[in-house]
Amino acid sequence: MTIKTALAGVAAIALAACAANAQDNAITTPEGALMDSAEDIAYAPGELTQAQLEASNADIVTGGGMNVFRRFPREITDDMVNFYVNALALRSLNPIQLTSTQQMILTGVGSMQIKLSAGQVGDRLYDLSGGVTGGTGIRYFRLTFPDAEAVQTRFAETGFDTPEFTEAADGTWVALTDDPGGFPIQIVIDPAAKDHSDDGVGVGIGVSDLAESRAFYREFVGLTELPPVEDAQLGVTKYPYNFNETTIFLHQTPAGGGADNGSAGIQYVVTDAPLAAARGDHRDIGVQTPLNKLRGFDLITVWLSDPDGVTNYFAQVGPNSRTAQGQN
Repeated sequence: MTIKTALAGVAAIALAACAANAQDNAITTPEGALMDSAEDIAYAPGELTQAQLEASNADIVTGGGMNVFRRFPREITDDMVNFYVNALALRSLNPIQLTSTQQMILTGVGSMQIKLSAGQVGDRLYDLSGGVTGGTGIRYFRLTFPDAEAVQTRFAETGFDTPEFTEAADGTWVALTDDPGGFPIQIVIDPAAKDHSDDGVGVGIGVSDLAESRAFYREFVGLTELPPVEDAQLGVTKYPYNFNETTIFLHQTPAGGGADNGSAGIQYVVTDAPLAAARGDHRDIGVQTPLNKLRGFDLITVWLSDPDGVTNYFAQVGPNSRTAQGQN
């Protein structure tokens, strides 16, 4: 064997090792987009103080509110787009092409988004039986509009059953309907609201342990805790947690209900995703997708679980991301 041949062999082995290491660091989003979990993303042990680790994430959450996503069977994609864009009249935004076959359909609610993702992930739970109070997980979205008649006209024109509104104790008019995938939507009429639900979105979560979930969203996520409210239509006491345009409503779910941690989730735009990951690790919070860089999108994200497995993912946007450049 010549020296040249031997060196070529060593180079080939080195290249194979690099490829193997790259593969080891490669993970994917639930929708199949590639991520890299490089070790240099995370804070080194001892780099953060105890006070930094024990603080909430209120200091890093930014933007006009939170984004939410809605995952559904692929075969009902057209119906879902028709429902959210035409019946609910949410603003249609430019979609994100995650892979050659997977597109994230975006709709605008205020300055944030409801993201529609076709395809259900195998390791997630999907059980919306019993509706809003039938189990744990995100059980409904709450949207506001100024005119009930306009909402009913849109539903009729797009072929969906017309929502029936009833007057609530506070004088507002409310209706409960389902999207084509069976996910509840609470529609609230407020004459002062912006059309297209451009005041933002409410996210209703059924929880198995109210105290534990309230602590998670107050002390870990860092949302503002508001006084509880009675919702006569839903028959629950709601515990609101707010950030700008988005409010999370927690309610206690009776024991024995189903669990759904796949149909919907929450996304926070943050200035420091590695810090959110470190704080989650410090508290032993469940990890769905570890700290990573999302290839091609200039994003660093970590996907964490609330006490009932609801996705809470933290996304740090780089200067070349669509979010940073104001592209929808």
